[in-house]
Amino acid sequence: MPVRSLILDMDGVLWHDSLPIGDLPAIFAEIRKLGLRVVFATNNATKTVEQFVEKLADFGVEASPRQIVTSATATAHFLKQQHPRGGCVYVVGETGLIQILNEAGFRNGVQNPLAVVAGMDRGITYRKLKTAAMLVRAGVPFIGTNPDRTFPTPEGLAPGAGTILAAIEAASDVAPRIIGKPSPLMYRFALERLGTSASETMIVGDRLETDIAGAQALGSPCALVLSGVSTNAEAEAWQPAPQLIATDLAEVLAKWRWRAFPSSEER
Repeated sequence: MPVRSLILDMDGVLWHDSLPIGDLPAIFAEIRKLGLRVVFATNNATKTVEQFVEKLADFGVEASPRQIVTSATATAHFLKQQHPRGGCVYVVGETGLIQILNEAGFRNGVQNPLAVVAGMDRGITYRKLKTAAMLVRAGVPFIGTNPDRTFPTPEGLAPGAGTILAAIEAASDVAPRIIGKPSPLMYRFALERLGTSASETMIVGDRLETDIAGAQALGSPCALVLSGVSTNAEAEAWQPAPQLIATDLAEVLAKWRWRAFPSSEER
């Protein structure tokens, strides 16, 4: 079945922090020329949807809020399905996560929380870890936005949300329910936005254990780019192998254009 849409990771695929990876305006002009629908799906839960739209615009890429799916928006969606009326949750995370949860009807607090929601938190303190661990030990459900132990920066790999989840798990003896990649929950949410099936949607990411593992669990074709976390040696050892291993997103498009994307007559 031809590829009709793309789910693109952002960190390590489109940019390293403030540095773009390749000529992004030209890359997205090619995507438009191919007639492909796009959703941006990132495990980064620190920013709001609006901040991602603005960051893409800063790099010359136009996107609507509906095209942005983060592990924070997926977590809010999951919680809303479980608790339609909203309520209190205890958050170990940054402003972006807290704001997205608030917009879905979940306030940050410690009084009878429905869940402990943890993700990347560059303002982490011992007090936060202690409170989260004690609530989880008392039986409050433990939800992790994503398991990424690190994330790429221009200086190298920095500690990510998975580092914080590991600390809470070590202190509570309870593993989190992961909502972001590689969980299929986040990708299914993205497919709802796209309106295409898993087999019609190619997923592009830079991390084997999240982006690629999640795509393969979903049954989507996938491409690993070597512009982020995972190396070529790791990719060659990964089983089953991704459909494509490429230097960057531009090379993914070049390799797939002639052999997998449908022609205009087929659309």
